[in-house]
Amino acid sequence: MREHKPPFIIPLGTQVVSQVDIKSNNGDILFAQGVVGIIARVPVDGTHAYRVRFMDGTEVALKREEFTTRKHFTDPTQPTDESADMNQYIIYRCVVGSRAYGLDDAASDTDLRGIYLPPAELHWSLFGVLDQIENDATQECYWEMQKFITLALKANPNILECLYTPLIEYLSPLAQELIEQREMFLSKLIYQTYNGYVMSQFKKMQRDLQNSGKIKPKHAMHLIRLLLSGITALREGYIPVQVEEHRANLLSIRREEMPWDEVNAWRVELHKEFDEALLASKLPERPDYERANDYLVKARRSKVGS
Repeated sequence: MREHKPPFIIPLGTQVVSQVDIKSNNGDILFAQGVVGIIARVPVDGTHAYRVRFMDGTEVALKREEFTTRKHFTDPTQPTDESADMNQYIIYRCVVGSRAYGLDDAASDTDLRGIYLPPAELHWSLFGVLDQIENDATQECYWEMQKFITLALKANPNILECLYTPLIEYLSPLAQELIEQREMFLSKLIYQTYNGYVMSQFKKMQRDLQNSGKIKPKHAMHLIRLLLSGITALREGYIPVQVEEHRANLLSIRREEMPWDEVNAWRVELHKEFDEALLASKLPERPDYERANDYLVKARRSKVGS
């Protein structure tokens, strides 16, 4: 008998047992009923499917009635401990997005991001741990420590903004150590990552404008903001999150008050400033990989036996 469908959302990271055969797109059976997986993504509400990841990395969408929690399956005489999920291992939680930039309005979501660091025992298990956990309903996303550090070393804008946002909701002592040495992730790779992304996205916008006569003004606003952020990073050695004196102009883009020709002209001028900032930048050519690795090893060791 399948367990009664609960009125709550099963937490991220919970181990579950499939009550149906897991099939490929062409109908082949990948795993027989009874295979164990882990909740990789939760839905907004109980009427939508979960994403479940299995040991080989395969992820499928399963409805709530198509799986049961592992603890309930193995020992139905015991209550299910739904609190035993990856969220308990979060060591850093911050606010990013429009509210952190100072570009929010009454309709803006509160985007929460951060880092989680599971015990070593979970890393060593057959299931391993998820690189990333998300909750669509609460606009939350957390990266496992190694994934976070790897992305930071690649100058991923979203990750670097997590390290520099002024809006921090939770900061463990271990995360505090990371924040205190966040400059180890800054390098001239910022130019390649930020500038290249903006150029590719504006080319796409130009095509959209030609084909449909429409663009996404909010996206255009954030691309300009990204250029401004990258220029400051190269010149001054930190990631600016709040837009400050640029706020009015950026909001005029989102409200479609600034003509597209002016937006594009501003973008072209910022690319030139970015080129100049790169030539004059005192940032290193590459981030400090050794220092980042030392921190990761220390973080891993802190979770042995926990």
